[in-house]
Amino acid sequence: MHPELRQLRHFVTVAEELHFGRAARRLHMTQPPLSQSIANLEELFKAPLFVRNRRMVGLTAAGAALLPEARRILEEAAALPELVRRAASGEAGRLALSFVSTAGLGMLPDVLRRYRAAYPAVRLVLQEATSDVQFDELLSGRIDAGFVIPPQPGAADVMADGALDYLKIVDEPLVLCAPSGLGALSKPGPVRLRDLPPLPLVIFPRAVAPSLHDAILACFRTAGVLPTIGQEAIQMQTIVSLVSGGMGLALVPQSVSNLMRPGVEYRALHDPAPLAETGLAWRRDNDSPVLRGFLECLKN
Repeated sequence: MHPELRQLRHFVTVAEELHFGRAARRLHMTQPPLSQSIANLEELFKAPLFVRNRRMVGLTAAGAALLPEARRILEEAAALPELVRRAASGEAGRLALSFVSTAGLGMLPDVLRRYRAAYPAVRLVLQEATSDVQFDELLSGRIDAGFVIPPQPGAADVMADGALDYLKIVDEPLVLCAPSGLGALSKPGPVRLRDLPPLPLVIFPRAVAPSLHDAILACFRTAGVLPTIGQEAIQMQTIVSLVSGGMGLALVPQSVSNLMRPGVEYRALHDPAPLAETGLAWRRDNDSPVLRGFLECLKN
């Protein structure tokens, strides 16, 4: 058997008053049932909790050891209603969130600041991952939501056969990421793809982000340029580093221009620039109040 909260409350009150009569008055009860409650507790623990004589009541060693633990248990029990209320309202809990590198370089910091201000008690568990990895983790329930590049722009219904919901967050134009010192970059302002030297293209693998991969190649085709894919990389930081190392040029979402590397220049395109879409995906059957609060924060 375990002690009841009522018994622990009786014990703590007697321990604080060191007088059964005063403790009974404080508890709004008579002394005999209080004495019986303490006796039952002592029987449960198989140890005396109080020294009793005509002149005084004092704690035994066992009682002194129990007192701080009993107070802690009572405090935690008193906090339970508020804890449950906050969990049910999404004000407290845990949110596992993944993000593609473009989100980390773009809108994610602002989203996190706003969410932390609104829900400071929620524990955020963050990890960077490509969109294809995030879809697998969403379906397996390892994460609650993920900032992804959709397989197709606005493709809420094609992701995982409808098992996932999707909210479009941002469209951003693609910009040129090129080695410094190219002749086509000698003048300030936007550049035309056809004016660039025939450097290899550094690009996302199509299996990782088909919509972004296809948009980049379509941009070159529209400009009348047939690029040669030289390198593929799954992280924007790696793509920029490869450009810095002279491995070619790239088209990247505008937010990536926040990532500075020596030997790299970013330029807007004179050609019609396709838009790179980023949005939030989550399991349609995830009814977490914490996730619901995060979605409300995003939509507002």
